[in-house]
Amino acid sequence: MDLDTVRTFVAAAEAGQFQQAAAELAVTQQAVSKRIAALERNLGVRLFTRTPRGAQLTIDGQAFLPHARELLRVAERAVASVRTGRRPLRVDVIASRGAASGLMRGFHRAHPEIELDVVWLFGIERAVDALRSGEIDASFRAVAAPGRPLPEDIDSVRVLDEALQLLTGPGHALASARSVTVSELAGHRIWMPGIVPGTEWAAYYDALVAEFGLTIEATGPNFGSDALLDTIADTPALATFMGGQTRLVWPAGHGLRRIPVTDPTPVYPHSLLWHRDNPHPALTALRAHLAATTAGHDAAGTWRPGWVMPR
Repeated sequence: MDLDTVRTFVAAAEAGQFQQAAAELAVTQQAVSKRIAALERNLGVRLFTRTPRGAQLTIDGQAFLPHARELLRVAERAVASVRTGRRPLRVDVIASRGAASGLMRGFHRAHPEIELDVVWLFGIERAVDALRSGEIDASFRAVAAPGRPLPEDIDSVRVLDEALQLLTGPGHALASARSVTVSELAGHRIWMPGIVPGTEWAAYYDALVAEFGLTIEATGPNFGSDALLDTIADTPALATFMGGQTRLVWPAGHGLRRIPVTDPTPVYPHSLLWHRDNPHPALTALRAHLAATTAGHDAAGTWRPGWVMPR
């Protein structure tokens, strides 16, 4: 059904005259008559009768009027849902408990008037495709891993260098340490079943292993963070890395330890990615918020892979 004919019908019904409806729609009276006639042919009924005082709705016209108004309201809502600035800002944070999710919570607290859709996408290729298609407006990623340069139409800015910590159970040899150096981790088994080959986080840990000679194992199925914590708590031979801003809660009986890593401190580089032509006004607000609230980068005594893009 053509919405212009429906809009013309509603205008004529509310005005009671084709001439007045034509003036409101900025068309000729002849155009109004043709649109009404076309709608009547489409519906197979008469919608108006002509009287000396103008146009009067028939019984069928009266029945159709509320539905015609609803059609126009639905059409307006459909347009508004994709109109820049009137739809939610859609941001990929990778996972619900990570640092990026925390950054978006901070943005939401600072700008509660901005409507958000937060999504979790797997892998940078998926995120870049979503940015280019308009499925999302921004994504938090580590860039740019070897062999995975960012396309020219994708912009990025470093927003957070997140320090890694060592997570151990109470029986681990390093459990009582107030901090550990990277060199002290050599020979210890670090278990990280969430590392998936081809991802940007796999590239990060490959670089960490190559730089410091660590032993990182990604064997076994990944049953999620709760199962990982259970295993670390019960297995003195295993430890794992965890971002300093990762938010996890575990049972008190687990006795887990989060231990700072030093000399140097490995940091995971989070960048915000967006499509260069994205006009969403809230994207500018997000970038400004992150620039004003996140800490500096490339601090002394820290390490990140050589492929990490500068700020």
